[in-house]
Amino acid sequence: MPFWLEIVINVAFSYIASVGFAITINVPPRALNSLGISGAVGWMAYWFCFHLGMGRMVSNLIGAFLIGILGLFFARRKKCPATVFNIPALVPLVPGMPAYQAVGALVAGNYTLGQELILRVAIVTAAIGLGFLFSTMCIEAFYRIKYRHLKKIMLYRKRKR
Repeated sequence: MPFWLEIVINVAFSYIASVGFAITINVPPRALNSLGISGAVGWMAYWFCFHLGMGRMVSNLIGAFLIGILGLFFARRKKCPATVFNIPALVPLVPGMPAYQAVGALVAGNYTLGQELILRVAIVTAAIGLGFLFSTMCIEAFYRIKYRHLKKIMLYRKRKR
C-alpha cells in the first residue's frame, strides 16, 4: 500500500472515530468538525512518531499534547468547554485492544501476559494524562506572558500621554 494512501486512511478513520464518539455523547454540532480535526491531528502525530521509532509512550504523549493544545484553542474559538473537544478527540489514542487482551489473558489464567498488558495500558494512560497536563501548562504560561506583555504596553502608553 502506498504511504500516501496509509496517511489518507488514518486521517479519515481517526476523524470519523472522533466525530462518531462525539455524536454518541451529544456534543453540540458546532464543535463536531473542530474536534474531528483535533482527533485526526492527535492520531497522526501518534502515528508518525510511532513509525519514527519513538515508542508508544512518547508517541501518545505527543498526540495527547497536541489534542490538548487544539482543544484549548477550539474551546476559546467556539466558546465551549475544552472537554467537549478533548474527550472525543482522545478516542483514537485510547489503548482499547491491549486492555481487551489483558482481560482475556487474566480470564484465561495467563497472569504474566495479563500483567504485562495491564502495565502497557497503564503506561499509555499515564502518557496521555501527562500530555494533557503539559498542554494546559504551556497554554496557561503563554496567556500569562501575553497578558503581562499587554499590561506593560498599556502602562507605557499611559505614561506617554
